[in-house]
Amino acid sequence: MVIKIFEAFMIFVFMTPLLGVLIWTYFCPEESLLWGKRWMYKEEPELSEGAIRYTKIASLIAIVVLTIIFGALVFSLFAD
Repeated sequence: MVIKIFEAFMIFVFMTPLLGVLIWTYFCPEESLLWGKRWMYKEEPELSEGAIRYTKIASLIAIVVLTIIFGALVFSLFAD
C-alpha cells in the first residue's frame, strides 16, 4: 500500500508542473510562444491570430488528454 501511495505521489509531482505550463500556455499564448526567443528580435514580433489560436487549442487538448491519462494511472493503482 505504501508503494502505491508513493507512485500516486510521484505521478502528482510530475503532473503538476506540466499541467501548470500548459495552463499558462492557454492563458498567455503570446508569452509562451516567445519564451526564450525574445533575444532574436530587436522589436516585439507580431504573432498571427492563427498561431495564437493553434497554441491555445493544442494546450487545451493536451490538458484534457494528460488529465485523463494521469487520472487513469492513479485510479488503476488503487483498483487492485
